[in-house]
Amino acid sequence: MSDAVAPAGYDPSAYPPFAVTSDIVVLTIRGGELSVLLVERGNEPYAGSWALPGGFVDIDEPGEETARRELVEETGLEISTYHLEQLRTYSAPGRDPRMRVVSTAYLAFLPDLPAPVAGDDAARARFFALRDIAAGEVTLAFDHEQILADAVERARSKIEYTTLAAAFVEKPFTLGDLRRVYECVWGTRLHPSNFARKVLSTPGFVRSLDVRGASQFEGGRVGALYETGDATVLHPAILRPTDDEEDE
Repeated sequence: MSDAVAPAGYDPSAYPPFAVTSDIVVLTIRGGELSVLLVERGNEPYAGSWALPGGFVDIDEPGEETARRELVEETGLEISTYHLEQLRTYSAPGRDPRMRVVSTAYLAFLPDLPAPVAGDDAARARFFALRDIAAGEVTLAFDHEQILADAVERARSKIEYTTLAAAFVEKPFTLGDLRRVYECVWGTRLHPSNFARKVLSTPGFVRSLDVRGASQFEGGRVGALYETGDATVLHPAILRPTDDEEDE
């Protein structure tokens, strides 16, 4: 905490008041679907609407600590031991009807998360499949749809150049199991043989166990089993197909 003292002659009333908030996007895979954690707001504005967990930054805490604290208070999820990635800052005038509010959003993309339990000013907390939100079955308060869209794009990009996707499969796994994670996050079907070729040609991504076993996601289909390798960054990256091309 800073002990800085306001300079002589400084007049706080000369500046319009504004607030700072932190929002957190928690993404995971549940039931084979890329999903996001949302809370139902218990207070105005947008009472009864779904929103990302978050809240106002206390005067004596950094924004990341606010995000972690609000997540615990509103959903009961404790992720203090996990990496939290700053997404971006949202500062459009009018984004919050209460006053001028600037928010910094954070992203957590994690496997094996427990069911949330609503608390504080959240009436309910639950995971929603991104598919349902995209279909318009759930609308979000404030500018949280834009924040969520930015977070999903970041997550999709991260599995292109890191080994994060492997965290979402049980070990050992088949390449089909790993492919299903990529398909879930990217929202597109991938050619099995081409995907396998790309994974196996990426040094350090996976290591063959030289045994065969049942797939986790493909109806128990038997295939070669793998474990994660030593790499954390993929080189070359495994790039998703673009909108105007098929996975070849």
